[in-house]
Amino acid sequence: MERIVSGVGVLDKSSALLAAVADGPCTLSELSERTGTSRATAHRLAVALEAHGLLRRKRDGRFALGLHLMSLGRTAAQQFPLAEAAADALVGLRDTTGESVQLYVRDGADRVCVAALESPHGLRTIVPIGAALPMDRGSAGRVLAGEVGTHGWVQTVEEREPGVASVSAPVRRGDVVLAAISASGPIDRTGRAPGRRHGDAVTAAARAVERSL
Repeated sequence: MERIVSGVGVLDKSSALLAAVADGPCTLSELSERTGTSRATAHRLAVALEAHGLLRRKRDGRFALGLHLMSLGRTAAQQFPLAEAAADALVGLRDTTGESVQLYVRDGADRVCVAALESPHGLRTIVPIGAALPMDRGSAGRVLAGEVGTHGWVQTVEEREPGVASVSAPVRRGDVVLAAISASGPIDRTGRAPGRRHGDAVTAAARAVERSL
């Protein structure tokens, strides 16, 4: 795994442990192997991270990401300037489409949801704020990767999750894609061509966010 070096050894090693567990719960031996640290060091740091709620232990003894990270992630997303700038546009998009809406930014190999509103319908897609999702599946990931079509939006159907379709558009500053704004919902409502139904609304919301920046 790629190691990020800040010059502060204990912080670098702790960060590596969190990154390793983000790939999936692991035993102490797996932590040691994934991070290249000794079992004693991995255990000492993992126990310390557990005390701070950044790691937790499952019933089988494996280490997993701690629940305190959820709170930190939500707070970080709420303090993110784009989330604030997009607030009104997301409300308008949710009300116009009747579907769940999200704002994503790229974070390395992932896209992270920094703002989200849920559909008022009982059957809806739910993406928690702070969720890290793959870049290679879903319309928002494709937008952040630069795959914007001639219509100004990208649609995907059942690419990331069965029964779910989405349409996304880029939020730009000049030629730089800052974020992707999305509307997603069950294909029973969106149909298998969600862009035809919601593409114009999503691109209009993206332009509204750009004006708010």
